[in-house]
Amino acid sequence: MAIAFQRIPLPPSTFTVQPPGGKTLVNFDTNFFTRPPNLDRTIRLLGQRVDLRIRASSYTWHFGDGESTATDKPGAPYPRLLITHNYVRTGRYATSMDTTWVADYRVGGGNWQPVPGGVTITGSSVGLRAIEASPTLVGYGG
Repeated sequence: MAIAFQRIPLPPSTFTVQPPGGKTLVNFDTNFFTRPPNLDRTIRLLGQRVDLRIRASSYTWHFGDGESTATDKPGAPYPRLLITHNYVRTGRYATSMDTTWVADYRVGGGNWQPVPGGVTITGSSVGLRAIEASPTLVGYGG
């Protein structure tokens, strides 16, 4: 079953970076999250109908500066900052996320059983630029 699971096409890993627009600030919490789908598939294996329930089980976030983190959480949009990273230097970074998928299967409508192992899909990189903010005094009234 594990070999059949590895041959099923799974969606590429996609994620969102906040703040949007491909820019973040140095020493600022940059937020990362994804919205993974749960996937149901039916295949035929040795003449039998096999149902699969496929779900994301873990994520490895690559921040492009040599740092990465692995988690079982997909992160969340602002204001729930679950997966964040602080860039300490200005520059351009290629961020990415790998998703590991696991599955349960059943044959002919029988009991669900886990598929041994998982399948990791490497995500495409998303460009991010870390910049420094310049403080500006603004006068009011006068």
